[in-house]
Amino acid sequence: MGRRKIGSTPVELTELGFGASVIGNLYKVTPVHDAHAAIEAAWDAGVRYFDTAPHYGLGLSERRLGAALRDRPRDEYVISSKVGRLLVPNEHPTGVDDQGFVVRDDLRRQWDFSRDGVLRSLEATLERTGLDRIDVVYLHDPDDHWQQAADEAMPALADLRDQGVIGAIGAGMNQSAMLARFLRETAADVVMLAGRYTLLDQSALDDVLPAAQAHGKSVVAVGVFNSGLLSKDRPAEGMKYDYQEAPPALVNRARAIAEVCAAHGTTLPAAAVAFPFSHPAVVNVTLGMRTAEQVGRNAELHRQHIPDGLWDDLRSRGLIRTDVPSADEPGRRRPCL
Repeated sequence: MGRRKIGSTPVELTELGFGASVIGNLYKVTPVHDAHAAIEAAWDAGVRYFDTAPHYGLGLSERRLGAALRDRPRDEYVISSKVGRLLVPNEHPTGVDDQGFVVRDDLRRQWDFSRDGVLRSLEATLERTGLDRIDVVYLHDPDDHWQQAADEAMPALADLRDQGVIGAIGAGMNQSAMLARFLRETAADVVMLAGRYTLLDQSALDDVLPAAQAHGKSVVAVGVFNSGLLSKDRPAEGMKYDYQEAPPALVNRARAIAEVCAAHGTTLPAAAVAFPFSHPAVVNVTLGMRTAEQVGRNAELHRQHIPDGLWDDLRSRGLIRTDVPSADEPGRRRPCL
């Protein structure tokens, strides 16, 4: 599987990444053997980038991922986690987490983008994973905490990076505007962009993608299926878009894109996985993978050849923005082989 380097750092990511939120029991229980089998299948498929966070299952995702990777050669894979939500004892547990994960709520999340909070969070992550280091660290959803995140958390991460403790630093969010600020105004090397550069939403072309390109920094794309609407060959009513039921107009647009994909000999999900790489700043697409079967499907989607003419056709039909980079534009990098 091809690899791409994060900005000016030494960190290289495989083009496809393993998103470990779902093995933290996101929305439903994932049996431990399924989680382990999914990680094993990802490794066998050539995936060497794994992303997790304390938020995912109140630490369950980190524990499971660390256990599955602990005996692998440490220099052969890259793992990222996040800071900004400390896990602290829950004084008033109800028995189950209220933020989408099917786990006990003996712990709760506490926002903290202070320097001390960053260091405490990383120490706890290392303890949960049992690993010797975390390669990439993101600030996790600092939407309401710009000042502290920019003034305290990012400099703390930069110090650790400059000391060689971690390899690359950045932020991960569902919006692109603030991520662009992190790229322009802070020491961030990379941002994790959720859902804002997809076949249905190219708003990142207005801010984060040109900022990354101008400053020699990188973007990891997640949420490329926009919560499900782009995940099937034939989109249907009732499918989700950005965590809510997709409006009819978007379903119709997704169907139109699917028809153009079929005409070019490919599928909507395969095009959705390939699309972010149309921009030269994007170095990786990370997908949530709950089972070995999902890993196999995602790896196959990534392997599929997508003709460059598909993007031209979608542009000409007004189904994607006209400023989506073309294959022959200077500076555009083709996927590594």
